[in-house]
Amino acid sequence: MLVASSPAKAILFGEHAVVYGKPAIAISLDRRMNLTVFPAAEPEVDGGKLSMRKHRYVKQAYGDLWNGLSLAFRTSSTIPSASGLGSSAALSCSAVAALLFLRGMFSEESTARRAFEVEYNVQGRASPTDTSCSAHGSAIMVSPREEEDLLWTISALGTVWNVHHIEPPELKLVVGYTKKPSITSIQVEKVRNYYNRSGFARETIDDIGSLVMDGLKALRSGDLVKLGELMDRNHSLLTILGVTSKELDKLRDAAGPLSFGTKLTGAGGGGSIIALTDRPEQVCDAIRKRGGVPFAVTTSRTGTSIEVRDQDMLDTLIIPGPGEKN
Repeated sequence: MLVASSPAKAILFGEHAVVYGKPAIAISLDRRMNLTVFPAAEPEVDGGKLSMRKHRYVKQAYGDLWNGLSLAFRTSSTIPSASGLGSSAALSCSAVAALLFLRGMFSEESTARRAFEVEYNVQGRASPTDTSCSAHGSAIMVSPREEEDLLWTISALGTVWNVHHIEPPELKLVVGYTKKPSITSIQVEKVRNYYNRSGFARETIDDIGSLVMDGLKALRSGDLVKLGELMDRNHSLLTILGVTSKELDKLRDAAGPLSFGTKLTGAGGGGSIIALTDRPEQVCDAIRKRGGVPFAVTTSRTGTSIEVRDQDMLDTLIIPGPGEKN
């Protein structure tokens, strides 16, 4: 009936610190989560009954936004699950966008806002970085202050995030996937516990936040050498927070000599590294030899999108008029 599609993302600077109101920069990537939606006898995902245990993000979105006839969802993705590339954010954005579209309420901003709420409720704590990047496309900066090119402002429990558009330069990046899952909720909780008991951890979070603004300057000027240096520095700070792993560091060791800079991206613990390089093929070979799964990526200019494939069927499901389920 319709297909909602959302891109993956990579965080260049600021993961984990952004949860505490510090700035972060993320770019969307040319790998996507596609969600096909059509009517069904009962709610389901990929042929199985919709449940919170198996389909947390779709189930949360469905409960928050839908009170019409039952829907089925089919997923098709080129984003590895639990890879640190925002697979849950892309899924949340696609599910939310499809449901909002059926309610006559779809927009980039509404998708970003409601997808953040889905991730926040499922994970217990989150920032809008992943969901806003996936909804908007291109690149974004999340900051406690309002800067130029403000897209929208999102807040939760006293933390305010201002989401800004960044026009990204053409960057050659290689993702190295460890094949070890990165479980966001576990890593966020680990950092939270450390943050609450350690002044050193709080200082490290502050240092990451300061580094992000230098990263923005380097990104806008296209200074690849400086960008790489800051990526390496960001990874060192994340190591202090305890979210790296031997699998991630093994792939960084492989890619480092061939790159301007490398770092983990996302929650850490597993997942992926990203390498900024002008030798992507050689970096891919090096990562592969160390047991990782490499792929070269480019920036996606397109955020969450909707494609209607059966207008007649769609007309039977659209809920008339604007308004949200309370």
